[in-house]
Amino acid sequence: MSAQAQFRCRCGAVRGTVANAARGSVNRVICYCDDCQAVAHHLGRADLLDAHGGSDIIQVAPATLTFAQGQQHIVGLRLSPKGLHRWHTSCCNTPLGNMASPAIPFIGIEAHGFDDPDAAFGKPIGGILGKYAIGDVPADAKGIKLSIMVRVLSRMIGWWLRGQRWPHPFFARDTRAPLYPLTVVPREQREALRALCGRVRRRARPDPADSSPARRQDRVDEDAGHDERGDRDDPHADAAPINAASASGALDRTRAARATGARR
Repeated sequence: MSAQAQFRCRCGAVRGTVANAARGSVNRVICYCDDCQAVAHHLGRADLLDAHGGSDIIQVAPATLTFAQGQQHIVGLRLSPKGLHRWHTSCCNTPLGNMASPAIPFIGIEAHGFDDPDAAFGKPIGGILGKYAIGDVPADAKGIKLSIMVRVLSRMIGWWLRGQRWPHPFFARDTRAPLYPLTVVPREQREALRALCGRVRRRARPDPADSSPARRQDRVDEDAGHDERGDRDDPHADAAPINAASASGALDRTRAARATGARR
């Protein structure tokens, strides 16, 4: 029998289970993106962030996550109309799971909800989106880690092939509609939250190098890139390890390969 890991929200009203809990069946990463930081501040749960603004995320297949009680307390938000679905509790504002859409077999759960995540899932395999970290970027979150990208995509393709998209803990299978209330955070409120996040805070610190022409241009480029995001998806959409479009493309290629093999 596969191992199960129990989790609960801070007040204990919402409880659930992750089946097949093992290091080899999930991914565990530290995400430093400014949207994860913004959501934590929005929910009043900055206590879940580490010193660099990182969120400890365990990535699981949707079919392995079930709720045993407290479903009436589950609600969701999106930081933009096309952003990640971010589910949390209304009783104590505990994050429950982040995901792109029910078509992508992927849910990221905060590790803090488990009594002993190290024992159940092993330690984090690395960090992602370190450019948004508060202070110095952690060494394991610098640049794009090919090993993390390959591991995440391989897990997602495996979950899809094994039919672990369904049943889904947050969406109805027949209609693909959310099972719980979902709201979009107004843009003005979202941008106000960014002032609390790493990348903006780093830019606000005095830096003697800012006087150089090259650095001034870097600042212009950074600001332009941030402004262009506007109401686009979360920064996860720009990161290969959890890029929903990349994952969808990979799944489509896998589906096409299977169809070709069947015709042969």
